[in-house]
Amino acid sequence: MNLTEWIISIMEQLGYLGIALLMFLDNVFPPIPSEIIMPSAGYSASQGQLTLFGVIIAGCFGSLLAAALLYWVGYKFNNDSIFGFIDRYGKYLFIKSEDVKKSLDWFEHYGHRIVFFGRMIPAVRSLISIPAGMSQMPFWKFMFYSGLGTIIWTTFLACIGFYFGENQALMQQIFSQVSHVILVIVIAIVIWILYRRHKRSTKI
Repeated sequence: MNLTEWIISIMEQLGYLGIALLMFLDNVFPPIPSEIIMPSAGYSASQGQLTLFGVIIAGCFGSLLAAALLYWVGYKFNNDSIFGFIDRYGKYLFIKSEDVKKSLDWFEHYGHRIVFFGRMIPAVRSLISIPAGMSQMPFWKFMFYSGLGTIIWTTFLACIGFYFGENQALMQQIFSQVSHVILVIVIAIVIWILYRRHKRSTKI
């Protein structure tokens, strides 16, 4: 049984709870991608087994629950404890200390907005919550940005499966184009932030 078949079997057995569980795992275990989970759930909704609204709510709930848990880990434990844990057990979660350090640098350089866009970028959404907690970002603000990004991304993926689930080639083409668009937007925002900082520093 491959990963896609396993994901579908979980959803068939557990329904909305299965979707929430899988999206929770997507955030703490990067090899389980939302790009398979939510389109598959959306396709099931198109077949009448689930509702599209229920699929989106379940996906958002599981994703945000994991984000809150990872934020709490970053908030409660000191940096040495977190990096020590990742050095020892991160290989089982496919996470490296270097990845967390890189996410922390991104967070410190580009601000809280990175949480919003990070929810729509594979692997980054699994890492950005910990640096947010480590930097003491206000929890309400973290959940606000996370919620916005999660709702947009989860709804998009579910709708792709709902409307185009039978055309796998078209789905892959859409995912590829959207990934490029998100990357361009993130780069543009980074350039804009760096430009503002440079302009501000030249005035001093």
